[in-house]
Amino acid sequence: MIDINLIRNNKEVVIENLKKKFQDEKIGMVDEIVDLDKKVREIKTQGDELRKERNDISGMIGFLMREKKVDEANLKKQEVVDINRKLEGIEKEEEELNEEIKKRMMMIPNIIDDSVPIGHDDSENVENERFGEPIVPDYEIPYHADILESVNGLDKDSAGRTSGNGFYYLMGDIARLHSALISYARDFMINKGFTYCVPPFMIRSDVVSGVMSFKEMESMMYKIEGEDLYLIGTSEHSMIGKFKGQIVKEDSLPITLTSYSPCFRKEGGAHGLEERGVYRVHQFEKQEMVVLCKPEDSMDWYNKMWNYTVEFFRSLDIPVRTLECCSGDLADLKVKSCDVEAWSPRQKKYFEVGSCSTLGDAQARRLGIRTKGEKGTYYLHTLNNTVLATPRGLIALVENNYQEDGSIKVPKALQPYMGGLEVIRKNN
Repeated sequence: MIDINLIRNNKEVVIENLKKKFQDEKIGMVDEIVDLDKKVREIKTQGDELRKERNDISGMIGFLMREKKVDEANLKKQEVVDINRKLEGIEKEEEELNEEIKKRMMMIPNIIDDSVPIGHDDSENVENERFGEPIVPDYEIPYHADILESVNGLDKDSAGRTSGNGFYYLMGDIARLHSALISYARDFMINKGFTYCVPPFMIRSDVVSGVMSFKEMESMMYKIEGEDLYLIGTSEHSMIGKFKGQIVKEDSLPITLTSYSPCFRKEGGAHGLEERGVYRVHQFEKQEMVVLCKPEDSMDWYNKMWNYTVEFFRSLDIPVRTLECCSGDLADLKVKSCDVEAWSPRQKKYFEVGSCSTLGDAQARRLGIRTKGEKGTYYLHTLNNTVLATPRGLIALVENNYQEDGSIKVPKALQPYMGGLEVIRKNN
C-alpha cells in the first residue's frame, strides 16, 4: 500500500505507474480516492469544530453551575447532548469513508523502481547475467521423475491415493538428499550472519492481507475451514507478520532472518510434462531469507540477497542465471524483483528456482511496522528472497549430477549431510 500523500500531491506518478503495469482499469480508482479523501478531511474539520464547541460549552456549564444558574446550565448540557449526537454520526461516516479509501488503496500497486523493464508478462522478462557454464552431456538426461523413480526415490502413485494430484512421497537416499539440501541451505545462510527461524505454518487473514495482494491470496492460499487461519505459501508471510504493529529499535537494523518452513500452494492451471513430476506441486519445503532495513539500505540488500542465492547454487556446481522481472510480471506490492533460474541439461534451458524482491514500505505500511530515530518515526523496508525451494532445487541438483550409468553424484558440499555418501545408485 502506497502513502496516500502521493495520491494527494502527485497523483500523476501513481497513474503513470498503473500504465507501466498495464492496469489502466484502476486509473479511475485514483480519482475516487482523491474525492473520498477530500470528503474525509471535510468531515474531520466539522468534527474538530464540534469538539471545540463542546469543550467551550462544557467550560460555560461549569461557570454557570458555580454561579447557581442551574436552568441555563441545563440548557447548555442539552446542547452538549445534541453535539455528541452529531459527532456520533460524523465519526461513523468518517470511519465508513476511511474504509472505502483503504479498500481502494489496497488495490493500487506499489511504485516500481525506475530500473524495472516495461513488459506485459513473464515472457518479456529480461536476462541479466549467467553464472557457470551450462553443460549438455553427450548422453541422454531422462525426465526428472524417471530419474528419481529409477533409484526408488519417488512414489507419486501412492501420494495420488492418499492426497491426489500435486503430492508425492520422497524415499530413501532421495529423501535424504532433499533434507541435505535444506540443511545445507540453512547453514549457508547462518554462515552469512542471518538468524535461523522456524515460524508458524499458519497465519491469520490480517497478516495475509498485509503481506500480499488480494489477487495473490485468492490464487495461492489454502484456508482452514471454520477458522481465521491460512496455510502459508512461504515463510516470508510469517516472518514479516512477526513484526506486525511493532516499533522496531533503529539500532537493531538491519534485521536479517533465514527461515525454514513447509509451504502450501494451490498452483492452479498446472499442465505439461514438467508439472506431472515434482516441479509444480501443492506442498514443498523452503529456506527463505527476510530483511527489514532502513529505506536507504534496501537496494543494497536486494543485490546482496539475490547474489547469496547465486552463490548457493554455484557452490553445488549448478549453473544459474538471473532474470529481471518486467513491470507486468511484478506482484502489486513489489518495487523490483528478479528470478534465479537453474540450468536444465535435459530441457536445454533454464527454469525458476527462486525469486528475490524488495517491497519498499508496502508491507510495513499495511502491517504497521515502524522504527523511530533522529528523523522521527518511519516505516521500514522489507525484502525477501528464496535461498532454496525444493523439490525444484532437487530437480536442478539431480539433472546436473546425473551420470551415464544412471547414478547421481552427491556434491561435496552435501556429502557431510549424507553420511559421506558420494553417489546414489539404483542398489543403494
